[in-house]
Amino acid sequence: MAYQSLYRRYRPRRFSEVRGQEHVVGALRNAVNTHTEGHAYLFSGPRGTGKTSTARILAKALNCDNLQQGEPCCECTPCQDMEAGRSFDLFELDAASNNGVDAIRDLIERTAVGSPGRTKVYILDEVHMLSPGASNALLKTLEEPPSHVRFVL
Repeated sequence: MAYQSLYRRYRPRRFSEVRGQEHVVGALRNAVNTHTEGHAYLFSGPRGTGKTSTARILAKALNCDNLQQGEPCCECTPCQDMEAGRSFDLFELDAASNNGVDAIRDLIERTAVGSPGRTKVYILDEVHMLSPGASNALLKTLEEPPSHVRFVL
């Protein structure tokens, strides 16, 4: 077996596996289960508290074919594709490295294209590092995204 770092090996795959964030996980699971999820979420906290992992679980839950009480099954094709990094419904942007207006305009263009019956989830990691111009470019789409789009910042 190839070497795999501990944080990747033990990264949570379902909401029930996230530790120390019960209030957040409960709210997200309930929103997904009742189809009342918001169009954007802002996750904040120190490094290592599960922000990115929880965002990825939310993306799986929003697209899972066999959702069980707000939990992704992690076995259907959409769940497997997201875990393998080959899903067209999940887009992650490292805003610390891609903090310019062009990167955000690219992202905005992507939001216009939908997948039938699917929710596109855009995870913007380190969004506080965006340039002022990039932040302004993102604002309109963030406030009024297409109906098939969800943002996690």
